[in-house]
Amino acid sequence: MSQDEHTGPAAQHADEPHSGALPGRLNRLRAGVLGANDGIVSTAGLVVGVAGASAGSGAIFAAGVAGLVSGAVSMALGEYVSVSSQRDTERALLAKERIELAELPDEELDELTALYRAKGLSAPTARLVAEELTAADAFAAHADIELHIDPHALANPWHAAVASAVAFTLGSLLPLVAILLPPPGVRVGVTFVVVLLALALTGAVSARLGSAGVGRAMVRLVGGGALAMAVTFGIGQAVGVATG
Repeated sequence: MSQDEHTGPAAQHADEPHSGALPGRLNRLRAGVLGANDGIVSTAGLVVGVAGASAGSGAIFAAGVAGLVSGAVSMALGEYVSVSSQRDTERALLAKERIELAELPDEELDELTALYRAKGLSAPTARLVAEELTAADAFAAHADIELHIDPHALANPWHAAVASAVAFTLGSLLPLVAILLPPPGVRVGVTFVVVLLALALTGAVSARLGSAGVGRAMVRLVGGGALAMAVTFGIGQAVGVATG
């Protein structure tokens, strides 16, 4: 095998992902991290607030479980509705494109050519590319360049709903366990520390997945989580004093 075969473009970038499904996987992973983060913050605020009003483990446990279940159901329902609407829109656009290709093939070929011209190809090259792609699979070509939709990889609302519910549940379990295991005198402090460390981790992971600044993402999440818990704890204490 020649040196060029070892050091050509393909070999030089063999370790880089080129799959078209990679962005979708990263988006799902990032959504899972953010769902877990929502579970951490919302449940932490809830149980810390209840702990501020009552030292009873039973009340904290009941509030935490109720918050976990209602939050997971709400997240799942929201994702299902959102992704279902997205998929319905994508299906409608694809159906419209099929009709246009069947009824107006010449106009659609001109449109595909113009789209490749807009990407910087010369007129002859754009026309040649459009004609070859149309001959191979006109519908796939238009779905890709015009609609930016993969007809074989439409979003699944059930997958999104389950993933969202699972992520939220896993995130919620952390503050719930953190506040129930320690003795009453230190449970709130322990929960603060555990939750803020978890938020720092999820902030770093989400920033990495989104190619954003890790430091700023961590500061935003940790600061927001600390503020949420401080506010709910203060309100819980005020309510506990007022009703005590």
